[in-house]
Amino acid sequence: MTQNDIRQLRLYRLVPLAEPGDPGWSNAPSQGEIVVRAESPADARIVAAEAELDFTEIDAKPAEGTDTRMASVFRNEKLYTVIEEPVSPAFGHEGERGVVQGTVSVGTIRPTQV
Repeated sequence: MTQNDIRQLRLYRLVPLAEPGDPGWSNAPSQGEIVVRAESPADARIVAAEAELDFTEIDAKPAEGTDTRMASVFRNEKLYTVIEEPVSPAFGHEGERGVVQGTVSVGTIRPTQV
């Protein structure tokens, strides 16, 4: 592997943008602020969404092959904004792609019936 083959990852902070009473939060709760290491702002949204529980990871699948990651609140630009973070002593650019600060709840899938 050459130096050009190494991906340059950056730090991104995902911050809730919508007010707590916004109807956009009706499908899933706000996860609060998290920091991820990713390739780009768009990739930061994907990294955050991948940290959430997905229907394909539990026994209650809505249908075979159905993935709920596209519905993640992190991918909604009206609910979350993405801010590039400067390198800090706590978190550098070096490391694996993923969540580096904050907790992404696995309780994001809400039942449609109570």
